[in-house]
Amino acid sequence: MSADQMSIGEMLSATVPMARTLHLEFLETTPEKAVVSLPDQGEYHNHVGGPHAGAMFTLGETASGTIVLAAFGDQLSRAVPLAVKAEIAYKKLAMGAVTATATLGRPAADVVAELDAGERPEFPVTIEIRRADGAVTGEMTVVWTLRPNG
Repeated sequence: MSADQMSIGEMLSATVPMARTLHLEFLETTPEKAVVSLPDQGEYHNHVGGPHAGAMFTLGETASGTIVLAAFGDQLSRAVPLAVKAEIAYKKLAMGAVTATATLGRPAADVVAELDAGERPEFPVTIEIRRADGAVTGEMTVVWTLRPNG
């Protein structure tokens, strides 16, 4: 399968070792929303039997990167997406599988307009991490940039 035929989830699993290591599952990928799941895996548990905070951070960051690629993949020939900073708040105890849902914090067209103007745009991606019963266990924001090539 060529890179052109791979889904964003398949591409991330193939090129980002941590996503592959955690066996992340890419459930939905659109320019408006990305949903990624972390299966319940004992080798990634913390001291209370739920997913380790580092695994949940990786899940959220991966969901944010997924939506960035979905929204701005057509810009990759002229800019590289890079995470600038991230913040996470752990709200409730997470047990079992958890799912991260990422959304863009700014309209993609506004970000591309800044890139067109020769700027290096920054934009937030917000992520909610939920357990199977729907409870929000974490909230995260990753600020991304599109760094122009050259």
